[in-house]
Amino acid sequence: MYDGFMPVSHPLLQRGPARDTPSMALLPQGEHHGLGHGLALGRVHEGCGPARHRLALWLAAQAMGPVIWIAPDWGADRLNPCGMMPFIDPARLTFVHPKRAEDVLWSMEEVLRTGAVALAVADLPGLPSLTAVRRMHLAAETGGKMRGRAPLGLLLTPGMGGAQGVESRWHLAPDHKASAGAWTLRRLRARTAPEAAWHVAREKGTALPRITNAIKAA
Repeated sequence: MYDGFMPVSHPLLQRGPARDTPSMALLPQGEHHGLGHGLALGRVHEGCGPARHRLALWLAAQAMGPVIWIAPDWGADRLNPCGMMPFIDPARLTFVHPKRAEDVLWSMEEVLRTGAVALAVADLPGLPSLTAVRRMHLAAETGGKMRGRAPLGLLLTPGMGGAQGVESRWHLAPDHKASAGAWTLRRLRARTAPEAAWHVAREKGTALPRITNAIKAA
């Protein structure tokens, strides 16, 4: 007779270690500096700050295969192939330029749903709604079921960002106090990790930067 207590042998009390969530590295060897194992696949993340496009290129360099980059047709910020070459072969990027703001989100959702690419980037003119973010999460999960490996979605948002429902939010800005080729990377939000910040610098002879040290909280 059930007396309200759960037996020790119950499956919920016998769970093993949680499985590592498949992820994509943001920077080489970032996990050794507290950055974690990367950005979870099958989810939508956010990049903000004045150097957010560079952040997206760093992530694209870690991805395998082609990358879809979606940006409004009227946007003034366009990637320069010559500037991209140190990070990634420009031929790996396919650009999509919708003419309406709502079509940027629709395109992102459809790309994630197909699972055809490992990474899809959407350069947004403003913050998406919570409903739109949830739809993109579901689309990425569907894409993973179709292809066997879930895609990752990165939303680039202006200012300090603030999209609701994203898996994590990252801010990148030049570090003007340091030498050229240095940045401050901040994790503003994450479901499974606390806020944190790091100094990032480009090493001589390399295109992708390395984390030099973590910034201690005040």
